[in-house]
Amino acid sequence: MNRWVLLEHKVSLGKLVDIHYDFLVEDERECLTWKFLEIPLANKEFVQIVRQPNHRLVWLSRVDHQLSRNRGQVKRIDHGTFINVSPKLDFQELRLVLDGNLLNGLFEISGNFCKLTKNN
Repeated sequence: MNRWVLLEHKVSLGKLVDIHYDFLVEDERECLTWKFLEIPLANKEFVQIVRQPNHRLVWLSRVDHQLSRNRGQVKRIDHGTFINVSPKLDFQELRLVLDGNLLNGLFEISGNFCKLTKNN
């Protein structure tokens, strides 16, 4: 069905709060997943990302969820469908056209970096 989601992930570490973003892309039986420390902005520089273990499909439909074992809280901040313009879904080199509110346009992943390009 070609769905994707961007989740804000907050983890309380005593008085500190760690915030990062999880980007999930549907791939048949699970989701390819990356961690962003910042949200890529349209037509800006590449943003560093970290490949994460694949996640379950259920995360594509969750809006707000408390994780078990004190792993924090996740909240959906953007989602939609995508068109894959790569030869295949590959976590190392990927080009998707996203239709979200925050992430809208050509989204490219190359190794540990991503970039969002939007036509004006």
